[in-house]
Amino acid sequence: MSARRPYRSDVSDARWALIEPVFTAWRAGRSGPGAAARVHDLREIVNAILYVNRTGIPWEYLPHDFPPYKTVYDYFAKREVEAPPSRSTTCCGTRPAAGMPAADSRLLRSSMPRA
Repeated sequence: MSARRPYRSDVSDARWALIEPVFTAWRAGRSGPGAAARVHDLREIVNAILYVNRTGIPWEYLPHDFPPYKTVYDYFAKREVEAPPSRSTTCCGTRPAAGMPAADSRLLRSSMPRA
């Protein structure tokens, strides 16, 4: 981990030990032609995604002590598209659990009794 002060949204050492092999294997699978050299620490990228998820800020407002927001968003977007739903994606809060519909206003309105 870098020499920055931790945020409350940072992944704990115990949780990182559980999810790091999954993300490392996924990242290794993305190497090859067209893949850029790995410059940023994978844990810091995950921490940045968790920070955006927790605070709700736009990607562009990511604090400067994280990797660049375009890099972080790229990892987030590609992980969403390429990876099937699993414990590693739900732990970051990016997808609902399998079989669980996302609650939106239409679902909530249709389940409310009419007056």
